[in-house]
Amino acid sequence: MRHAESKIMTRQLLREKLAQHKRSGQRVIFANGCFDTLHVGHVRYLEGARSEGDILVVGVNSDSSVNAVKGPGRPILDENARASLVAALRAVDYVVLFSEPSVESLLEELGPDVHAKGTDYTADTVPERATAKRLGIRVAIVGDPKDHSTRGLLESVRKAPHG
Repeated sequence: MRHAESKIMTRQLLREKLAQHKRSGQRVIFANGCFDTLHVGHVRYLEGARSEGDILVVGVNSDSSVNAVKGPGRPILDENARASLVAALRAVDYVVLFSEPSVESLLEELGPDVHAKGTDYTADTVPERATAKRLGIRVAIVGDPKDHSTRGLLESVRKAPHG
């Protein structure tokens, strides 16, 4: 079993690894997210993504991009902790950090066979759908219904009686 830290790659090294996998006929899936305090919805999303192919690459938002998307006080965990947690999951083969507002450039750089998004999206609302279509990348909606979130978890912690 590989150590979680060894799954976290630079873009350059990841491109080389994925080229090897593709040469051997393996299908590459790309998933992404903030993963700020890992919860069961994240695990189910990534397991669902993995079921779409052979090699799962997960893009994890950098601290600056999480703050831009989620607002003040976020992320709760820094990017290295979030990347390590995601990398520790059995379903995940590789993790790469990214700072851009969308993953379009990563789709172009990595050329996965499948772009997996969670059930909070539909085929028509995936932000990268045009890029995926242009590159011949299939979009798959995976995971369980979006009835849990880090925001909801934090709210329940704040409201819980302390004693």
